[in-house]
Amino acid sequence: MATRVTVSSSVGRVPGRYREEWMVCQYTHMTNSMGCSWTGCDLFAYTMPVLMAQLVLIVLVTRATYFFLKPLKQSMISAQLIAGIIIGSSFLARNRMYAEKLFPPGGRLIIETVANIGFMLHLFILGVQIDATIVKKAGRNAVLIGTIGFVIPYALGGLAVLTVPHLVIIDDTLQKSLPFIVTLNSMSTFPVITSLLADLKILNSDLGRLASNTSIVSDFCSYFMTTIMGTIGVSIRYSEWDQLWAVVWIVAFLILIVFAFRPLILQIVKQIPGGQPMKEIHFLAIVVIIMVCGFCAENLGQPAPLGAFILGMAVPDGPPLGTSLVDKLDALNTGLLLPAKFAISGLSLNLFSIERGSSAMITLVVIILGYIGKFAGTFIPALYYNLPFWDAIISHESYALLLITMLIVTGVARPLICHLYDPSKRYSAYQRNSILHSHPSSDLRMLVCIHNEDNVPTILNLLEASNPARNRPISVFVLNLMELAGRAAATLVPNIRRGKLTSVPSRSGRIVNAFDFFMQHNQGFVKVQHYIAIAPYKSMHDDICTVALDRGANIVIVPFHKQWTIDGTVGVNFPSIRTVNQNVIQKAPCSVGILIDRGQMGVSHSVLNGPSLFRIAVLFIGGEDDREALAYSSRMANHPHIHLTMIWLRPLDHKKYDDETRKNLDSELINQFRANAIGKERITYKEEAVKDAVGTTRLLRSLENSCDLLMVGRYHEPESPLMLGLIDWNECPELGVIGDMLATSDFLFSVLVVQQQPPVNGFLRNNTSKVDQNPSGRKAYF
Repeated sequence: MATRVTVSSSVGRVPGRYREEWMVCQYTHMTNSMGCSWTGCDLFAYTMPVLMAQLVLIVLVTRATYFFLKPLKQSMISAQLIAGIIIGSSFLARNRMYAEKLFPPGGRLIIETVANIGFMLHLFILGVQIDATIVKKAGRNAVLIGTIGFVIPYALGGLAVLTVPHLVIIDDTLQKSLPFIVTLNSMSTFPVITSLLADLKILNSDLGRLASNTSIVSDFCSYFMTTIMGTIGVSIRYSEWDQLWAVVWIVAFLILIVFAFRPLILQIVKQIPGGQPMKEIHFLAIVVIIMVCGFCAENLGQPAPLGAFILGMAVPDGPPLGTSLVDKLDALNTGLLLPAKFAISGLSLNLFSIERGSSAMITLVVIILGYIGKFAGTFIPALYYNLPFWDAIISHESYALLLITMLIVTGVARPLICHLYDPSKRYSAYQRNSILHSHPSSDLRMLVCIHNEDNVPTILNLLEASNPARNRPISVFVLNLMELAGRAAATLVPNIRRGKLTSVPSRSGRIVNAFDFFMQHNQGFVKVQHYIAIAPYKSMHDDICTVALDRGANIVIVPFHKQWTIDGTVGVNFPSIRTVNQNVIQKAPCSVGILIDRGQMGVSHSVLNGPSLFRIAVLFIGGEDDREALAYSSRMANHPHIHLTMIWLRPLDHKKYDDETRKNLDSELINQFRANAIGKERITYKEEAVKDAVGTTRLLRSLENSCDLLMVGRYHEPESPLMLGLIDWNECPELGVIGDMLATSDFLFSVLVVQQQPPVNGFLRNNTSKVDQNPSGRKAYF
């Protein structure tokens, strides 16, 4: 008969280094239960089942907490901490049986070790994602705000720590805790700040970039104060000057990382083929190096995750290393081990450890002074520049107050930022910035967005069709868009060139070469400027709108999120790119064109070297978007290799449905187009009258073999008989009713859906009498 095991360990309190601690005596064989529960033993007496139960419980409670907090604009980190509080001794763990089964002292040690391994890998990834030169690039504003934002709360807290012992009597534990509380409370850590900004979708906004740069400066300040000044302070207090050797060894450790580990990892990166995933041997070699750095940091008296973080900062960010590591570690590490780390922090919090008395009040005053100093340290310099050891010796009461205060401040700050700061407000403008309202003699300023190299041939062909000429030059702003992967901070920088083609075989190099060749081919008529934007897809539109606003673009060209195969079916679908397009459509400071490429505008059929004239058709139904499309096509009309057909589609009884103001604006532009087309064989004007939406569909199908590119406005009156019934089948509202129909696999020609600058300042789409007036009184583009 099997022996029943009822005792797995014994627990008792013993004097610790800083306070009274638990000592656990545990049997060495109590790891795997091997199914002994069938014989009547206690499954939770074994460490492996306890560990798995702990991880399952933490993940479930964390996700449930986040589900309820997400509508309140709270972060996953806050949810993980609150989940730890719920699981811990403040709530569930007050039940003795629950605490003994799931979180016994021996089991707590194991999950903390596992979680710390996950936290170390997480900090390494964050270090890889950080560009170590960001401090040099931060600028004077960010350096000053970051430095003062750390120094003032540190100084106020330090002043309180020096003053309080002379005013009231405090116990020895609190006196040891206060300096660490001051240091922790003065920090504005880069990972937390960037996570907050990314969640609020403002990481790549002006405020987001400033906050990212400021937080990394603050991190450097806090690390310096914690490591250097802390070591010197201990040496002075206890007259143990041997502690200063720790500083020397830390410097030696940094030198080892820079001159030994960094070159070794760079050599590993060179062995990764371009565009290929990292091999298993390379991944394991890097993990071993991370462990070595963590081991060295522990031996130098620093946390192991700190050594991994410094190693990560020493290696290059972005692909291929950063992206590959994130892909391999993110799901398991961030999804399972990291929540355990933050939940354990919540487990350590006991709300009932907070007692009414002088120690709690002193701790709370120090914490509040730190937040006041942090706010003043960032707010005052911002106005000047006209800008819109962890818990090792901290008492339970101090730790609880520090964590609760942080949760409260974070919980209030997130919704406030979300409510008060909207990057799109700066894109709103009273003056229309479009092709239609541009001066005829000014250059056409086009911002073209590139997500991948497949977008380049079609967009180049569209630029060539735009007819750059001496009297109508084109300024092209090429925005190379990349998803923020393998990096922590968003980037928007000019891609500086030196006036000649490059032989760099990278994606950016090939894109730059293609557009520079186009500029040289149209020398004197075309100017090209290159930009690189690295941002999350959910806020990538901010970079697009920022460049469009700063460069005064008349129109933004964005590729459609679907790509077609040679047989006309959808080959690739990018939902993230669709999200970008939808945001641009709503917030762009100029007109927008969504380019649906089906290959006719690519290399196989070019405006310059096609077998015959390149055929462009413009479908005009009426409204401001169709007028913008007509204005754009009128630039193309004089190109020697383009045949342009303009089709005015009207209902049979159009007089019944025409709005007088819109009719006058439509008729004026069409009359200008007809006058411009007189005597030109390559320009054709047609009027088509149809009864209903069926007639509209029939007309679109008749264009199948007569055009290579169809241009049409995005918005059309839904009450028009030409649209009735079509809107019910609208799959992509960002294309409008007609554009959505043309985006189906029933059509084989390319499409450019044009939207004039979105209405702002309360104007509605149908308020054409206010929106569509030319405020400058200048002639349109005809």
